[in-house]
Amino acid sequence: MTAQQRIARLARLMPAGNTPAARAPFVLLVVLLLGSGLLALLLLNSALNKGSFQLERLEKETEELTDQQQALQQQVDGYAAPGELAERAREQGLVPSGNPVFLNPDGTVRGKPESAPTEDTEQVGP
Repeated sequence: MTAQQRIARLARLMPAGNTPAARAPFVLLVVLLLGSGLLALLLLNSALNKGSFQLERLEKETEELTDQQQALQQQVDGYAAPGELAERAREQGLVPSGNPVFLNPDGTVRGKPESAPTEDTEQVGP
């Protein structure tokens, strides 16, 4: 085969000139790619907005729960105050103890044991 025959054969395979029909599939492909890219960006943006609203709702809920936890902690601290504990103990019939007595490892007693005062002999504090 000569060079001219090869060129003629290649020329038959290639379309003659740039016709609009030859560009149409390429243009359609580019338009589809751009459209699908824009659609993907729209879906991504929607998902991010949904996540943003959910994050805002959760932050608000966290703030409310933190406030509630702090209020409950203040209430617990109030119940744990020495004066409040003593008052609640008296309401339940408990009396303050005297001086503590300790047992040594050898079984001897250190300190002088005393009975707890009853309500009759209890002194009322200020």
